[in-house]
Amino acid sequence: MEANIPPIDKRSAKSFIRTNERIRAREVRVIDENGEQLGVMPPFEALKIARERSLDLVEISPNAVPPVCKIQDYGKFLYEKDKSDRAARKKQKVITIKEVKFSVTVDEHDYQTKKNQAVRFLNEGDKVKASLRFKGRQMAHRDLGYKIINRLITDIGEAGVVEFMPRMEGTTLHAILAPGKKAEVAAKKPTPAPAKSPETPAAAAEA
Repeated sequence: MEANIPPIDKRSAKSFIRTNERIRAREVRVIDENGEQLGVMPPFEALKIARERSLDLVEISPNAVPPVCKIQDYGKFLYEKDKSDRAARKKQKVITIKEVKFSVTVDEHDYQTKKNQAVRFLNEGDKVKASLRFKGRQMAHRDLGYKIINRLITDIGEAGVVEFMPRMEGTTLHAILAPGKKAEVAAKKPTPAPAKSPETPAAAAEA
């Protein structure tokens, strides 16, 4: 008669971690809740020890020979694993592309505001898409657009490196800038309070 097997724990199925009666290996290497090695034994013996301690048997290294199992509280194990995974994800900087828009008729103050915004994005570790859209007859003066974008590339200096040189797509001229090496290092370190800038936070947000 086939033994009764409890239903798969949904948490276990989700994370592909075998626990308790779901462990299929003929023998497992067992570590107790204090990190002590209990040796190699059949899973049912290890599970018996876990039950006596009101704990679970969790397969933590299924590819080892024999697989390694640990006696521990499975709920606590999932909590700690989730906490560790979230901490690892936080350390991974997600690079996004922030767009800074210009126009052929941009005045000096607006240009400086948007240049500073681009530098700030690069210093934060993000890429910048500098775009300039030509309207109507402005297409006849594309050289002015190239002049503005090329000036931006020069003014940004070491804060960024050109990933894609200025090029036209339809009626829009754009270039992609990536953080320079100094900007990447700065993005990883906590930065001190910035000095007063000619732009206000509100102006930067609206730009």
